[in-house]
Amino acid sequence: MQRRTFLQAAATSALAARLSAAAQSNRWEAAAEILMQACETKQIASAALYVRRGDEEFSRPFGQAKRADAMFLLGSISKPINIAAVMTLYDKKEFALDDRVQKFLPKFMGEGRENVTIKHLMTHVSGLPDQLPENHDLRRKHATLEDFADHTLRTPLGFAAGTKYQYSSMGILLATRIAELISGISIARLVEQSIFEPLKMKHSAQGLGKFQLADMIPCQMEGAAPESGGGDPSAKDWNWNSPYWRKLGAPWGGTHCSAADVGRFLAEFLDARGAALKKETARLMLTNHNPASFTPRGLGFHLGKEAGSPGCSEKTFGHTGSTGTLAWADPQTKTICVILTSLPRRGAARHPRELAAEKVAAAMR
Repeated sequence: MQRRTFLQAAATSALAARLSAAAQSNRWEAAAEILMQACETKQIASAALYVRRGDEEFSRPFGQAKRADAMFLLGSISKPINIAAVMTLYDKKEFALDDRVQKFLPKFMGEGRENVTIKHLMTHVSGLPDQLPENHDLRRKHATLEDFADHTLRTPLGFAAGTKYQYSSMGILLATRIAELISGISIARLVEQSIFEPLKMKHSAQGLGKFQLADMIPCQMEGAAPESGGGDPSAKDWNWNSPYWRKLGAPWGGTHCSAADVGRFLAEFLDARGAALKKETARLMLTNHNPASFTPRGLGFHLGKEAGSPGCSEKTFGHTGSTGTLAWADPQTKTICVILTSLPRRGAARHPRELAAEKVAAAMR
């Protein structure tokens, strides 16, 4: 009798566990439905969704992305990943945030450049532009990252460092250039060694890394950002899908990852794991370093409610990418949301990535 009771209890427990798992999975179906429909109507060619809440995970590919580990061009989600790699050198006391850029890049001088610090570069208040005026010419010539950095050293500042906020991909570039000079290795290798390997991000590459171009999900170029070659039929040799750009591994936009790997990166900060960065350094990256009147920025990260979707808390951190990507984590609900698509951000007035992320945020409540 006792054995029968035990078996019945075990069966009931197993059924309850399955029902609970099914209920948790269904929680994210509304978000999945939006991406599935966008692919079925051909608005989006490829997409992937990854959600984690506590110990619960949900991962699904859509459209031409046949596998959950499909790798997308992240666009600007590359920025916090690359800055995290730079900050591993901070952990080793190789630099201080208030160090002048000129200390490591002596040519960065004159017209107020001597006042720019590494922290200014990471928080978009350096005065450097988002893209260089000669951006198209450099890409047409298949310029190296060092070429881009050399031009950035000479480009005029738009304002005195620390006096305004202006989103700056070139600020991120110089921060990573400093890391290359300190470490003696490329930023691609530094990201691989210090971020991808310790976080077990096995479907990630700065540039192409060990992967081939065919392993990556192509971007839809209609509606793509002008700096990427969008709207320019002569840009096929240097646009987002070109071998040149995919191999370059631009630290401001050239990282490839699967959705789950982006989730692993965010979990390093959400869970304070300390696998890649010291816990206090991870907290420093999630601290707003800008004045109250500026856009809140951590080191590489966007912070606050605006970094997430409606319903997210003030503690939210993350980033988006012009290639059609979105990633955030909300410590208040212990939720990670990653949506990667092939449709550029400008490709839709109400992008499916945003609509799907809103469903994730709504399901948290």
